[in-house]
Amino acid sequence: MTQPDVSVVVAVYNTMPYLTECLNSLIGQTIGLDRLEIVAVNDGSTDSSGAELERFAELYPDTVKVIHQENSGGPAAPSNRALDIATGRYVYFIGSDDYLGDEALARMVAYADEHESDVVIGKMVGTNGRYVRQTLYRKNDPDVSLYGKELPFALANTKLFRRELVEKHGLRFPEDMPVGSDQPFTIEACVRGRKISVLGDYTYYYAVKRGDAGNITYRADQLARLRCTARIMEHTAGLIEPGPQRDAVFKRHFTWELSKLLRADLALLDPVTRRTVCDGVGRLVDTYLSDALRDSLGVKRRARLLLARSGSVDELLRAITDEAEHGAPPFLLEKGHAYARYPGLRDPGVAVPDRGFELLGETVTGRISAGTELVSVGWEQTSDTMTSVVRVRVGIVGDTSSAVVRLARSAMPDTADKLGARRLPAGHQLPAPVGRFSYEEAPGGSGTIVTARIPVEPGTAKRGVRVYADVAGATYEIPVRADGLPGVQARRWGTSVPHRVAAQVNSKGRLVITTAPVWEPRTGPVARLRRLLPRLKRK
Repeated sequence: MTQPDVSVVVAVYNTMPYLTECLNSLIGQTIGLDRLEIVAVNDGSTDSSGAELERFAELYPDTVKVIHQENSGGPAAPSNRALDIATGRYVYFIGSDDYLGDEALARMVAYADEHESDVVIGKMVGTNGRYVRQTLYRKNDPDVSLYGKELPFALANTKLFRRELVEKHGLRFPEDMPVGSDQPFTIEACVRGRKISVLGDYTYYYAVKRGDAGNITYRADQLARLRCTARIMEHTAGLIEPGPQRDAVFKRHFTWELSKLLRADLALLDPVTRRTVCDGVGRLVDTYLSDALRDSLGVKRRARLLLARSGSVDELLRAITDEAEHGAPPFLLEKGHAYARYPGLRDPGVAVPDRGFELLGETVTGRISAGTELVSVGWEQTSDTMTSVVRVRVGIVGDTSSAVVRLARSAMPDTADKLGARRLPAGHQLPAPVGRFSYEEAPGGSGTIVTARIPVEPGTAKRGVRVYADVAGATYEIPVRADGLPGVQARRWGTSVPHRVAAQVNSKGRLVITTAPVWEPRTGPVARLRRLLPRLKRK
């Protein structure tokens, strides 16, 4: 029998009816059955998965090989069993509840042969609400690095591997890891492989989130996740020397696996388990979090990791629950620096330095926007002058003198819509602010209330109300949300040419101030032209 080009490994445990779609997507591959080998291992399924595998083996006896074994507790053991009998030039792994695009294997094998790739990663998308990070798949790239920004966040084994590489280095999956067992395999293959390629020109892999959330990724508890992450990091440390390359890989584990252990469900654990989780995270921080990697993390993750490391479990829990209930804490502005005012900041009993809470070059448009909201809008007027009085809560404290309110003529760029704010480019020059400003602490220390008294000019105009504030060396432009504004707030002013001014909420929930004459002037060239136009149309 001719050697197949690719062996597809399918570890199966109770995945009906998804298994049928998975197998159909393999049998229907355009690479052809004569170039394909499917090795499916039934890991003690208690549903009809085993019978479905046998049905496909009977239909396609020269292509589908089925092994049945007692349940091992995870995908590692069945994957290893399949590797022992696989014969293809390449090996590909697929979850038994996922499926492939029709041309996936043909395209990946051809690309690997053309570029002599040892690992090929095809574009993966999530279905049924499953999240799959997409930035790795922006384009085809024959030679990507494990130590770049994107590949460390795509360490699943759902890739094409040259089987010669797998066997040369004896790559197998650790069978005592119920979750994450594919990462040691994938990381070592990428470290030892000659070339890693990415294909983003086609949807190769469809990752399915099952309706019962039964994927093993969603079933592991916190202690199991902690233990498995520690194993992954220990294995990686044995492959990659300390330095920027190791940091590039470990950034994934600190921002993803370990940070997920320090979220709202930490409060649901019993005190002993909670302490065990924090102690375990702290040991990994002590062992693997270099200063450079620490400073590259966002302040939210960095503060939580360092609070866990310091054993400040109570402060960590308050930081998590306060943010879940009330949003991000305000930023303390001080001598050009900005610090997230989480519990533990400058607390004598907490061994976390200020740098653990400091903004270090990251963009915080979402957090700045979320902490900005309208308090009130009103008017101060005489017969011929009108001043808008806008009070806005901004999520900053300390040196807040840079915070001003402006009535902007231009529209916000589309890129600001998602985050609700934007960071202005370095060197961007703003005109001097118009009006008078005063500042007071918001109730509960939740920020600062900026009161702006801004003159309103006569004429026809629609202007967005925005806050501008300097935070850690960057200027942020924040449209003021006015979700609770009760209808149109309008006033009339002026004697020679009466005007109407109104505060309204636009379709995006932002505050705008509009001005217009109450009636059109009866004299002057504009008025004469308006009276003349109907006559010209009749002619």
